[in-house]
Parts: sequence; structure tokens; C-alpha cells
Amino acid sequence: MDKNYYEILEVDRNASPEIIEKAYKTLAKKYHPDLQDSLHKKEAEETLKLINEAYQTLSNPTLKIAYDKQLATTTISQENYNAMYKQNQVLKNELNHLHHLQQKNTSQTNNKQHIHQSNAYIHQNQNPDINFQKKQAEQYQKDLDYDRQVQQAKQQAYYDAYIQDLKNRGYKIKYKKTFKDYLKNFIAFIIAIFILFIIWNIPFVQNYFKELYNTNFAFSYIIDLFNNLFK
Repeated sequence: MDKNYYEILEVDRNASPEIIEKAYKTLAKKYHPDLQDSLHKKEAEETLKLINEAYQTLSNPTLKIAYDKQLATTTISQENYNAMYKQNQVLKNELNHLHHLQQKNTSQTNNKQHIHQSNAYIHQNQNPDINFQKKQAEQYQKDLDYDRQVQQAKQQAYYDAYIQDLKNRGYKIKYKKTFKDYLKNFIAFIIAIFILFIIWNIPFVQNYFKELYNTNFAFSYIIDLFNNLFK
């Protein structure tokens, strides 16, 4: 779907009829051809057509319900997905670069403090305590692990925000199944068959279904139908 009426009217999908009407009046006045100069008059006319089209649909409850259903089942094209993905990557790179600079400055400050503390300790003790050096190394490793966890959390947050933005725009996100997903489904299927096999071998369960087969016509008909199909 190339047109998104909510984006055209610059409103949220959960906007009330009053908000939609107010947005329409504001945009209709803004892009009215009579209020534009000669260079932008034709462009304003085309924009106003889209605004009117969007308002006619979203202001009508029946048309709005049908449009929302259509919008919910719309999938994003590969071209638009790639464009938004690249835009998101640029933003992520800028934020990561800023975080890297902040992390570098913090690391340099911490290193200076560590060196200063180590020199002070060595100055006070001609034979530095090995436990002190070990604690310093452990603390440094903890700092690295913490920074790594923060970076992973930020990357996951960027990804979740990107997916949520697509969903807010009305796109339906579909994930391609991997071999691991198929393997999980296959294992779950085997486990389910195994459990059913165990249950079926319980005497009172067999007696119950045999009695049901003899007394219930619908159930016996379905069982006979399956038997005929697999013979």
C-alpha cells in the first residue's frame, strides 16, 4: 500500500474522530491552492487531493474499519524495507560513534586514575601486593564485561525500536524461518507424538475411547473416515 492516510493527515492510528477532523481542517487550509504562490499551486492541489481522499476514508466509520484491516495485512516492500533499514543503520552508527567517544574518554580517565593509584601504592610499598594487582585486573575485566553488556542492550533496543516503528506505520512484520526453527518444530512434534503414544497405552484411556467409538456415531464416523483415508 503506497498511501498511508494516517501519515497524510499526520495523525496516529488511534486518533479520535475529533482529532482527525481538526487535522484535516488545518492541512486543508495550509495547502489550499488559493493561498499558494504560482510555483507551488499545482503541487498544493495534488497534496490537497490526497488530504481529501484520506479524510473521506478516515471520517467514515465503515470505510475506516475496512481501511484499517487492509493496512494491518499490508506487508512492507523489499525496497522500502531496505531504505528504512539503511536509514536506521545510519542513526545507529552515529549513536554508536558518540557512545564510543564517550566510552573512550571514560576509559582514558579510568586508566589515568588506575595508574595514579598504582604508582601511589608502589611508592608506599617497595614490593607491590600481588593481590592488589589481581583485584585491579578483575575490576578491569568487570568494566569490559559491563561495557559489552551495555552495547548489546543498546543494539537490541535499536532493533526493537525499529521493528516497533514499522508496526506503528501499519506494516506486518514477517520473519523468515531458519533451520533451527524447523528443527524446534520437528522436535516438538516428535515429543507430542511420544506423549500421545504413552497416553494411548494407558488401559482406562483405551477403554474410554473404545466405548466412545461404540456409542458416539459422529466420533466413530470420523475414525472410520481416517481409517479409509490411510488404507
